[in-house]
Amino acid sequence: MEAVAADSPPGRVEGALSCFSFNQDCTSLAIGTKAGYKLFSLSSVEQLDQVHGSNEIPDVYIVERLFSSSLVVVVSHTKPRQMNVYHFKKGTEICNYSYSSNILSIRLNRQRLLVCLEESIYIHNIKDMKLLKTILDIPANPTGLCALSINHSNSYVAYPGSLTTGEIVLYDGHSLKTVCTIAAHEGTLAAIAFNASGSKLASASEKGTVIRVFSVPDGQKLYEFRRGMKRYVTISSLVFSMDSQFLCASSNTETVHIFKLEHLNNRLSCFCRSQTTRNKPWSRSGLSLSRRPEEPSTWSGYVGKVFMAASNYLPAQVSDMMNQDRAFATGRLSFSGQRNICTLSTIQKLPRLLVASSDGHLYIYNLDPQDGGECVLIKTHSLLGSGTSEENKENDLRPSLPQSYAATVARPSAAAVSTVPGYSEDGGALRGEVIPEHEFATGPVCLDDENEFPPVSIRDP
Repeated sequence: MEAVAADSPPGRVEGALSCFSFNQDCTSLAIGTKAGYKLFSLSSVEQLDQVHGSNEIPDVYIVERLFSSSLVVVVSHTKPRQMNVYHFKKGTEICNYSYSSNILSIRLNRQRLLVCLEESIYIHNIKDMKLLKTILDIPANPTGLCALSINHSNSYVAYPGSLTTGEIVLYDGHSLKTVCTIAAHEGTLAAIAFNASGSKLASASEKGTVIRVFSVPDGQKLYEFRRGMKRYVTISSLVFSMDSQFLCASSNTETVHIFKLEHLNNRLSCFCRSQTTRNKPWSRSGLSLSRRPEEPSTWSGYVGKVFMAASNYLPAQVSDMMNQDRAFATGRLSFSGQRNICTLSTIQKLPRLLVASSDGHLYIYNLDPQDGGECVLIKTHSLLGSGTSEENKENDLRPSLPQSYAATVARPSAAAVSTVPGYSEDGGALRGEVIPEHEFATGPVCLDDENEFPPVSIRDP
């Protein structure tokens, strides 16, 4: 869920921000600028708390945070072939890796870290950052389009399988084998996204008119939604809600579309009940009579009935279009043509639509999960303001952090060595969540142990 410009060098977004991305569970927002990068917490509507900020690396065009932990991955235009992995709370660099060409995108979950170049994908074990697999036989992918399931128990990977059609390759990040290919669209792909459990995969083509959802791992089509008919658009963001009930899509237009994923069993049972009702005779005064077809009570109902009857005789493409679901809800933006990303999150126990734009603002809308309709804008935050949260004020009183990883390790630490497994030291109170031992490949990560995460520089992995 990261936004960078697609038709210019990676990250060159026209606007105040070079890049911006929501973390895997949509509880945090990361932004990159020419000065560095910032991380924000999304726990409140009224207040946007800055969790961390750094100016050590300028001209950042990729920044990704691992859930709400202290691990962050950064790539800069000053070294576009180098990935830097930091523990931002300690102020330490865990490692850095260099690649044969510019890094276009990075995806990560609690088991795997994905680095996408134009003609290859590198899969690392996030526990020790060891390279597990290099996928070389992929079509040219100039936008770095790829997706990684945030569910570490499956770690599915998806990436384009063709330069000319919307074919998706589904890859198993655990067994390191190709699962299947999905013929998703006729045109080339523009966006792909897994749901939180990794059981569904959504896709959109460069036309941006139709969005499809497939089951994983068998690749069967489950849903088909129509975003629009009159014009082609560029889909910039495609994301499921955490409960997989909704799918959100933003583009270069002024409208964000939210689709509702009805349970297939419910849809089928409703259809069966309607068919049973149509065929069931009705009785009056104890007499069983043949049921006459129910006449529509309104003009729109009559037209709908005609269309439904005619769909059996229309070409398949027209019939399919008539059966596509439309948006359940929409969010209206005050701009168009700007790069943006969207997400659906629960903040203060209510569902919200969040949109971050390249002009440096975060827009928060209320979403009605029952009736849908137009979402109501309730708050706009500036992502480039000079205000600091209480946490940052506390950090400003601490001594400045050394520049190098070696100097950081050599510097005596006033704090006791953490015994909490994972990347967090504060039990998830403010800056990081506890990652249980069983969620890693072979055990907890000990960031204080230099033998576990030594400084690494690999020229051609």
